[in-house]
Amino acid sequence: MTQRNIMRHAVCLSLLLIAFSCTATFAQKKQKENTSGVFDPTKRPKNLSDSALLDLVQKQTFRYFWDFGHPVSGLARERSNRSFDYGDEVVTTGGSGFGIMSIIVGASRGWITREQAAERMNKIVKFLWKADAYHGAFPHWLDGATGKTIRFGRKDDGADLVETSFLFEGLLCARQYFDKDNQMEREIRDRINWMWGEIEWSWFTREGQEVLYWHWSPNNGWVMNFPLRGFNECMVVYVLAASADRYPVSSAVYHRGWAQSDFFKNGKEFYGIKLPLGFDYGGPLFFSHYSFVGLDPRGLKDKYADYWEQNRNHTLINHEHCVRNPNSFKGYGANCWGLTASDTYNGYDASSPTNDHGTIAPTAALSAFPYTPEYSMQALKHFYYDLGDKIWSEYGFVDAFNESESWYATSHLAIDQGPIIVMIENYRSGLLWNLFMSCPEIQRGLKKLGIESPKTN
Repeated sequence: MTQRNIMRHAVCLSLLLIAFSCTATFAQKKQKENTSGVFDPTKRPKNLSDSALLDLVQKQTFRYFWDFGHPVSGLARERSNRSFDYGDEVVTTGGSGFGIMSIIVGASRGWITREQAAERMNKIVKFLWKADAYHGAFPHWLDGATGKTIRFGRKDDGADLVETSFLFEGLLCARQYFDKDNQMEREIRDRINWMWGEIEWSWFTREGQEVLYWHWSPNNGWVMNFPLRGFNECMVVYVLAASADRYPVSSAVYHRGWAQSDFFKNGKEFYGIKLPLGFDYGGPLFFSHYSFVGLDPRGLKDKYADYWEQNRNHTLINHEHCVRNPNSFKGYGANCWGLTASDTYNGYDASSPTNDHGTIAPTAALSAFPYTPEYSMQALKHFYYDLGDKIWSEYGFVDAFNESESWYATSHLAIDQGPIIVMIENYRSGLLWNLFMSCPEIQRGLKKLGIESPKTN
């Protein structure tokens, strides 16, 4: 099985679906309606302290989820520009999980009040409670106004277990955060617990196989035929599945499914840096972000790897590749690095050292702050101070850029914006890591799988 076969299925399907003929961005539409409010990146504040710069980047990126959240559901729109000919209503379940975490950061840092955050969360969980779900799992996309499934592909029109897992990373953090004894926060916790308890994780073993499957559709059954085998972005799926009180999976599903593939164990060195698990050179950096916005990798280890070492070394290899720049792309260097899945000049792709076409995505380096703070700060300052006229916007940094092609995105994607806020916060305070790891069922699930963590007891 090749690397592309297990890349995030959004990458694969997007390459087939997108001719990238996107129309005007929603931000541009708003600007036409209110020309006096046009955002001018050249007027961004300068000469900020490191702490003030982190504050600004987190707060500005937070606007994607707060100001641009869907007005009916409160969920995160898939992207800031219209694509796939589906109109303005497409919201993303996985990206909304990251968005929920961002709302918690916003309340914690005082950008919004706790009451405002609780009101938005109440709207979100009420909507999700009524939205389409399949054996308890949500689809990749929902209509943000109606809660009906929007198919991600011709046969991908049902449950998406991976996107559901990213959503519940956020929902479980919200359950832990909104712990006050008042009606609204009790309702938030209750609805999250109801939805959490109804996910039939064991169903997704496809009649008792020792592996989890990504998709199931009421119209197409298991035709997508995508077993989840590591190492990639999906580790949290197995942790959640093992942690469930109802419909859990056995530890054998983790050890004989997730941990059994040609691309799980590695152990080789790349640029002199050892990589315990995964593809040669590590693959795109979202592998070390999506599961670990909630799962705290500090001290997280099992018989296969120390996951802090895994994620840090994966990041260092990606950074070193951009520093050495074997393909001589314009702009690459110690202050301009980060290869992951993103928009690019000719569509959408999962960039990595083995699939490098010159496109840098700010989310790659910025979401790596916990692993490589010094290198990530170098990149942040370059993105903001040197390239900011071209890539800084009302929602933070644009999705990607390619200086060799003189291309700079105008788009933002929820799955890229969210990890920027959340992982910077985990670097600064550990907030989301502490919330997620405080869930008693997560502690039990990790123990069940033989995964050690200082957070478990």
